[in-house]
Amino acid sequence: MNELPVYLDNAATTPVDPRVAARMARVLSSDAEFGNAASSSHSYGDAAATLIEAARAQVAAAVGAHPHEVVWTSGATEANNLAIFGVARYYRDHGRHLVTSRTEHKAVLDPCAELERRGWKVTYLVPARGGVVDPERLAAALRPDTVLVSLMQVNNEIGVLQDVAAMAEVCSKHGNTWLHVDAAQAVGKCTVDFAAAGVDLMSLSAHKAYGPKGAGALLVSKRGARAHAGTRAGVHLTALQFGGGQEQGLRSGTLATHQIVGMGLAFELAAEMLPAEGRRIADLRDRLWRGLAPIGGVLRNGDPQRVVPNLLNVSFEGVEGESLLAAIRERIAVSTGSACTSATQEPSYVLRALGRSERLSESSLRFGLGRFTKEHEVDAAIAVLREAVPRLRRISGS
Repeated sequence: MNELPVYLDNAATTPVDPRVAARMARVLSSDAEFGNAASSSHSYGDAAATLIEAARAQVAAAVGAHPHEVVWTSGATEANNLAIFGVARYYRDHGRHLVTSRTEHKAVLDPCAELERRGWKVTYLVPARGGVVDPERLAAALRPDTVLVSLMQVNNEIGVLQDVAAMAEVCSKHGNTWLHVDAAQAVGKCTVDFAAAGVDLMSLSAHKAYGPKGAGALLVSKRGARAHAGTRAGVHLTALQFGGGQEQGLRSGTLATHQIVGMGLAFELAAEMLPAEGRRIADLRDRLWRGLAPIGGVLRNGDPQRVVPNLLNVSFEGVEGESLLAAIRERIAVSTGSACTSATQEPSYVLRALGRSERLSESSLRFGLGRFTKEHEVDAAIAVLREAVPRLRRISGS
């Protein structure tokens, strides 16, 4: 039986932490916790509701939010859609203009494109070459009819960190303009503080933090309930789906107790482990870069100073992208870009937006290091690429 390839694709999807899996299994097999949390007429429903509220508190504590601000979803994609369409519909009489960037995840770009088809206007900011969006450029893009700005905290391909607090300040000075932040890639990789940053909406994903796939949340600011001098009231949304009125009427449907419990524990662990794990993974990333750079013609993508520790994105000069993937796929599990666009085999639109040529964008690899990555796996990946890249260059005559 062949050995599995070295797994350096944690940015695309992560394994579930065994502690999280065990907690979820207990919920699924329990004699008392299998009830519908919306059923308050019996103890089984009460038990499930207690678990869900405990998980809500865990998620909120990990990201600097109030538990009442946590709205459960099936993942960050649904949370992004609820934020973007929910604001657009609720505030459509105030304005029909949105601002985002060219390097956002497709779960933001595609909803924005759909709104354009429905008559809204969208401004797409182009980040600096390193991937950072300038707050002054954001301020210049705002219009009297701008109702929403949607920018990610951590880019899913290059790992670059945006200054979301600065973006929130720009939006707060512009009246009825709300800031939505896709923080799917941020939890456990950098500090996330919803309240301190002044963000209005924030999308979260369980599986990016070693929790289960199919679980997520949207944080919806309730500042009006805990307002102090100088603080504007919280944002409002129009729901996208209707039924039993769960989740404050914003997301009807029976809650998946085991998924939510898993997300709660995953976020608690991510927050606890961040300081030590951040340093360890940063050391692994730097070890990987030091091993690849001597190959020559290896270009690092994204600002190296404003980046989370777990991502390294590089382009290889003189190598055809499809050939590179074919040469390493049996030995290293990596991505060429976002997992949500990998099936298209097109050059990374993120790298193209940052000025990389089509050829360099095609020959880029995104390495995602994580909680279970070991030094010997990094060294094995370096060895594979040190052999494959020069060989492919010789074949192509580069």
